[in-house]
Amino acid sequence: MPELPEVEALSGFLSERLTGRVIARVLPVAISALKTYDPPVTALEGRTVGAVGRRGKFLDVEAGGLHLVIHLARAGWLRWKDELPAEPPRPSPRNPLALRVRLEGGGGFDLTEAGTKKGLAVYVVHDPAEVPGVARLGPDPLDEGFSVEAFAALVRGERRRIKGVLRDQSVLAGVGNAYSDEVLHAARMSPYKIASTLTEGETARLYEALGSTLRDAVERSRGLAAGELKAEKKVGLRVHGRTGQPCPVCGDTVREVSFADSSLQYCPTCQTGGKPLADRRMSRLLK
Repeated sequence: MPELPEVEALSGFLSERLTGRVIARVLPVAISALKTYDPPVTALEGRTVGAVGRRGKFLDVEAGGLHLVIHLARAGWLRWKDELPAEPPRPSPRNPLALRVRLEGGGGFDLTEAGTKKGLAVYVVHDPAEVPGVARLGPDPLDEGFSVEAFAALVRGERRRIKGVLRDQSVLAGVGNAYSDEVLHAARMSPYKIASTLTEGETARLYEALGSTLRDAVERSRGLAAGELKAEKKVGLRVHGRTGQPCPVCGDTVREVSFADSSLQYCPTCQTGGKPLADRRMSRLLK
């Protein structure tokens, strides 16, 4: 799933190509991706793009007072094309295309989603706060005003595991499964640690790891074309998605804990005092 660094990079990529351009056509292909109907997506046609921004994991394209808000979900992506086919796209079970935006003068982008489990979401609203997922977002960890004191206030009293707290969009905007693994590895902290038990020193260490990990990922992605961002993300990850490989810090084997619809990766030496974390799902499979 695209997370804060990738969506930030997509925002910058689109800003360079969309700002000041006029939207000629908006062509929905997968109706299931449309989450709002008033105004209709066609209301964007003829409007000039004023700005492109990011809100958590959401892309926000402002055009003439309306906002095209996009959440790419787990398998969605944005594909920029300098030239688009002249004929309108046709719906097809085999076609991953969900929406096409064509610009006056040529070019535009497609929103696509692979697989059968669909989560890509497109909204057209007057105010991004009208989107439920945007309205409930917590603070952005890259905002200049997001201090260690503000972070400490968020985790204080949280009786959940810190991994889940970092992923909760109502607590922090933009961090998902991959970068929560990376942040916890950088902070040398167990994903199972209960958030409310963090000491002042541990909270400060986690805050620093959160900011540095996300800023480094954003810098690696800055200036890349949309089609190159997925590969860059994989290259930059130290533990997430690297089960069975050596930890780049200590050389121990990266381990995994599996859940019903996701998994986490961690280094026992760096994060859990050398002890493997309990994985009840795998234990049941081995019985």
